[in-house]
Amino acid sequence: MIRLPFVLLFSSLLFSAGVYGVLARRNAVMVLMAIELMLNAVNVNLVAFSSSLRDVGGQIFALFVIAVAAAEVGIGLAIVILLFRNRASINVDEVNLLRW
Repeated sequence: MIRLPFVLLFSSLLFSAGVYGVLARRNAVMVLMAIELMLNAVNVNLVAFSSSLRDVGGQIFALFVIAVAAAEVGIGLAIVILLFRNRASINVDEVNLLRW
């Protein structure tokens, strides 16, 4: 059986990579992938604690997080496609649609 500290270390590394991806990348698709990486790190935590506590509540909550992540990907990619059609670029720094 895998011990909890190793799983938590793996999850923290995944989450840190996701935070770095959100802060350092300029491509909108890469930012969406980094957000998905952070959500997967949260799911690993939920399942690890659920297994450690011998309760299924964390696993059920992880399924809800997966469903929300799938909806987020659909809406996020639709926004990225609309930005590409309007601006011909998916660079996050060039998105200034809400500025005066």
